[in-house]
This record gives sequence, C-alpha cells and structure tokens, in this order.
Amino acid sequence: MDSHAKIDSAANAAGNPNPAAPSRQPLSKRWTLAIVVLTLAFVLMPFLFWRATWFGRPLSDAQLADYLNPKSNPHDIQHALSQIADRIIRGAAGVKQFYPQVIALSSYPAEGIRTMDAWVMGQDNTSPDFHAVLLRLLHDPNLMVDRNAALALVRFQDSSGHDVIVAMLRGTAVASPYSGVLETRLKPNQTLNPGTLIARISVADDKREVRSEIPGTLGRWVVADGATVSAGQPIAAVFPSDDVVWEALRALYLIGTPADLDAISPYARGADASPQVAEQARLTMQAIRSRSP
Repeated sequence: MDSHAKIDSAANAAGNPNPAAPSRQPLSKRWTLAIVVLTLAFVLMPFLFWRATWFGRPLSDAQLADYLNPKSNPHDIQHALSQIADRIIRGAAGVKQFYPQVIALSSYPAEGIRTMDAWVMGQDNTSPDFHAVLLRLLHDPNLMVDRNAALALVRFQDSSGHDVIVAMLRGTAVASPYSGVLETRLKPNQTLNPGTLIARISVADDKREVRSEIPGTLGRWVVADGATVSAGQPIAAVFPSDDVVWEALRALYLIGTPADLDAISPYARGADASPQVAEQARLTMQAIRSRSP
C-alpha cells in the first residue's frame, strides 16, 4: 500500500468524511465545565459583591438581633443599624425591642460603628435612653462620633452640642499621636475622608500611621516634612468639606446664636462655598437674626 492509500485508510478509520481537512476533536467535558463556571463567575461575582455591600436588603427580626450582636461582622452591624433607622423613620411596630442593642453599640471599639450608632439614635427623638447616650457620646475621643452626637441632639431640641457644631465650620488641627520624625504623604488641597492616610511618624525603627478622622481638604502643613514632632503637637490643618458645613448650618438654623454669625458669614458670601452651602448660610443667618431681640 502506497503512502496516499495509508492516509486515506487512516482517515476512513477515524470516521473523517473529508481526509483533506484536519480532524476536530470535541472539547473535553472538564474544559466545557470550566468555561461554564468561569462565565457564571463573571456574571455572579459582581451581583454577590453588590448584594453583600448593599444595606437595602431587608432583614428579619431574627437577623437584626443576630447582626446587632457586638461579636458580629462590622459590615453586618452597619447593615442592621441602617435597617433600624429605616424602621424608626417608617414608624414600624416592634422596633424598640432592638433599642438596648443599639445603645450597647455606642461603646463599640470601632469609631465607624459608634458614628453610625449616634446617627441612628437621632432618628427617634422621643427616646430618653437615646438622649442620655448621645449626651455621653459628645465626649467621645473621635471627632466624627462627637459631631454625629451633636447633630442628633438637635433633634431632641437639645443644644448641648452647640460648640461642637460651630467648630465644624472652622478648620481642624491634626495632632501627631506619636513623637518622632514626620513623613508627609499628601499635599495641600487634597481631599480627605475618614481614614485617609496623611502622614507617617518614624519612631525608632518603626513607621506609624497618621490618618484623618474627618472628611475635608488638607489646608496646610504646620510642620515641615522631615521635622521632629512631639505627641499631641499639631502637624496639619484640615478644612471642612461642603457636606460637613451644610449639616452644621442646618443645625445652627435651629440652635444658632448671634455669636455664631461671624463663623457663618464667610460661607454666606460664597467665596469658597458651593451655591447650596452659600444659600443655607444665608438662610441660617436670617433665622438667627429673626430670633434675636
């Protein structure tokens, strides 16, 4: 048998009707399954991530009680607190059964949980227990917790947080938590959020982080990069964000005094404020003057 006959014979044996075309072997089941799984992963993963980070998913009473446990995942706690706030706003029956757990979270170690907890307690201005806890949170070591407590107290017609709210209109000094050599990380006019890394302090062979507690804009460095600083020494100034200013102005609309006008008037002029902030500043000044003798 010549070589051509051998090729034709092999092709016929393989069941190939066209000996001139290469044989196409079907994909193995393993590869087919892998492709299907990968395709599903591309579709499902974004959905699962969105579902895991979305606080709008309703929770049952049992889930709320479980999620509000201090030993739960912090994200689950935030999800539950968001759902509690929604129920309070809707006037849902039975929501008060969770109030003791909400109050317990006011002592949670993470500042973000305490900040959100203060906001939630401000949704029910008829609860004397919430009122008492918010007064305590005015002295929290974290500025965001202080501020949320002060704003929430306004809903109780309580101006105990007045000074905290006025301070929200002004720049805030960032103090070094450690003694060592300053290593700046950001430049002036850069935007900050709670948790933004703004500097490191070299302490012996260790570099320790300095993070912003509040949202805003880095105004200026009080101490030069590479300088030696002491614990508690101011190292930078942070200017408040528009959202912070707007919330403060809304609160001062209700509890502001004539002594606050100097702090408000720069925003009313609109030089460095958004139109929304400038308008709120003018309305707040009008409200304060209408209450003045």
